[in-house]
Amino acid sequence: MGDGYRGLFGAFPYAFTRSESKLFKTYVVVGGLAAGLLALVFALAVVVVFGRTAGMQGGSLTLSRSFVALIGLLSVLPVVAPVLLVARARRKGEVGSPAYEPLLAVGGYAFLLSLYLVAIASMPETFVLDGETMTRPQPSGVFAPVVAALYALPPIASPLIALVPVGVIAAVQRWVS
Repeated sequence: MGDGYRGLFGAFPYAFTRSESKLFKTYVVVGGLAAGLLALVFALAVVVVFGRTAGMQGGSLTLSRSFVALIGLLSVLPVVAPVLLVARARRKGEVGSPAYEPLLAVGGYAFLLSLYLVAIASMPETFVLDGETMTRPQPSGVFAPVVAALYALPPIASPLIALVPVGVIAAVQRWVS
């Protein structure tokens, strides 16, 4: 079977070459780079967490190590999902709507933006960086109202921001394909 994409890494070139949407092709490139960067950042974060907790024992440490890996997985999966969905649909010949690929690209780009917004919303008012107590910057500029609204969210609710684009991707897959 020479027309298959053979897994995650093969899905990117397969979706890029088979797609008819220029917007989606840009997402394949940007999403692939973003997924690789996110995977690298979270892999390094897991190494740092293991390094800082290597001499300690206990159940809560195992939980914190697993939590970092889980957050990494939950960050990377929605980035690669549109590419995997299009690769699968193209391989099976199930792309029925011309809007399918562009809408998945919009959902993917929206998820990437939401990761940035989650980072802003979850930033504590004060934090320690390299031994120095820092305060988050005051909102200014054109996006000051948006940043102020994100700061006003409780930090525990900040991951909910990323659920909206994930819902868009799921809705496109369910009703547009």
